Amino acid sequence: MILAGDVGGTKVNLALYEFAVGKLKLLHEQKYPAQKYRGLEEVVREFISTYAAGKTIAAASFGVPGPVRAGKLRLTNLPWDLDSHQLSLDLNIMHVFLINDLEANGYGIPELNADQIYTLSAGDRAAAGNCALVSAGTGLGEAILVWNGKTHTPMASEGGHCDFAARNDIEIELLQYLIRTLGGRVSWERVVSGIGLKNIYAFLRDEKKMEEPTWLRDRMQGEDPNAVIGECGEDGTSELCRRTLEIFAASYGAEAGNLALKALANGGIYLGGGIAPKILKTMQNGMFMQAFIDKGRLGNLLRQMPVHVLLESRTALIGAAAYAEARAAEFSGRSERAASVHAS
Repeated sequence: MILAGDVGGTKVNLALYEFAVGKLKLLHEQKYPAQKYRGLEEVVREFISTYAAGKTIAAASFGVPGPVRAGKLRLTNLPWDLDSHQLSLDLNIMHVFLINDLEANGYGIPELNADQIYTLSAGDRAAAGNCALVSAGTGLGEAILVWNGKTHTPMASEGGHCDFAARNDIEIELLQYLIRTLGGRVSWERVVSGIGLKNIYAFLRDEKKMEEPTWLRDRMQGEDPNAVIGECGEDGTSELCRRTLEIFAASYGAEAGNLALKALANGGIYLGGGIAPKILKTMQNGMFMQAFIDKGRLGNLLRQMPVHVLLESRTALIGAAAYAEARAAEFSGRSERAASVHAS
């Protein structure tokens, strides 16, 4: 069995996988509120005692937000210090790996089926080469998928923390508003993320004086604000929410195009994270793609790059499992994936 984890600032998602005829098969999955635990080891122990007591786990991998150095990481939004070697000893799992969460997403993409990916723009279907991954969720994650002629190797980045670049009058006003409210520098993550949705909404309400009806204010205070913005923007019941999503989608497209140029992502762009699948109507209205290809003389290059939305919420978990098996096979000389094919 393979243990996989997707570690975030608010929750830890853990799963057990095995291989059947070369494909990952989910056995058990459970989400845990991260704030209730003192560390990742405590969460994993509870999961194993419930779903894998007395069973052998061949390898484990955890997708984590932030840069992993020499198998170690201190989480930004949790007071946890992670060390893959120490986790291996404490959990009695021979092979334990920590990888950036966007790397985990990148390793998950080849494991997905066609119905788990939505194509926003087909581009040149015959194109091959590097790909890029931009994931707007709680924060903004970015990665480059480097093509070696046979397969893609995910390369993590912290590009979401680069400086936000305003492109038109409304975005310039948004940037100025955020500089004032945040007290200085503004990154892309402050606009293209769950944080960003709330920031854009507040800007339109407070700076541009767009109407926030009482019913909407009540829902924003009593429910998940981002879910409310997404729902009311998609169904058109709120002009404020609709406009929030439009600015968000255009900014998302602009930054996706930036990464596409930097990676020369002829093989395509993948949009991960939890937001894009929930606002597909807005993503399809043309504002994302218009901003994506609005790169002057290189606009036609961007037009040829396929753009896909990852619909599968477990992509990072799936990728962490695939990575754990592949790396463990390098060390042990035995591949669980290959063994499952031979067994069939």
